[in-house]
Amino acid sequence: MRALALLLLALPLTALAGAQQYEPLAASVRARLSAAIADKAVPVLNFRSAADANRWLHTMEERLARRIPDRQQRLQLLRTVHYEATRAGLDPQLVLGVLEIESGFRKYAVSRAGARGYMQVMPFWVTLIGRRTDNLFHLRTNLRYGCVILRHYLDIEKGDYFRALGRYNGSLGRAEYPNLVFGAWRGRWKYDGPTA
Repeated sequence: MRALALLLLALPLTALAGAQQYEPLAASVRARLSAAIADKAVPVLNFRSAADANRWLHTMEERLARRIPDRQQRLQLLRTVHYEATRAGLDPQLVLGVLEIESGFRKYAVSRAGARGYMQVMPFWVTLIGRRTDNLFHLRTNLRYGCVILRHYLDIEKGDYFRALGRYNGSLGRAEYPNLVFGAWRGRWKYDGPTA
């Protein structure tokens, strides 16, 4: 019985998220996106002071405790979310909202369409802008791809979050997904303290 339980835990969980749609990219866009995911800098929190960083971490960690019981795993996720989001010019709380809606904070989530990991990145992106060896279940790889892709969609949509989120989820033109993310972002992940 214990072996069966361990086997079930090892299998990827199905996510209800949609799927980004493959769109041909100009060579310059492909090169820019490839460069964005290639940087291997160490994730650090980018706040004016260590106290501000600790305040943000503490606030977000408390909210995430119910979903991710292991404190070290929560802190690693939050530090990586903050680093990758700010690196891509995104609000870290928006990214937390995307994680909540896309995967429910499950590292090994897999959608019916085949999207993988925390941010539900479609595998075609690995071939399109990355390296075939990139593992979309790896925390930092998944968040880097997801943030770069969401930033790309925001750029295409000229800052329109509603449309960019629709593209990200593969549900452009439908309100359900963007509204869910907005609700999570502005509700459960809202943060009024000092930012990066």
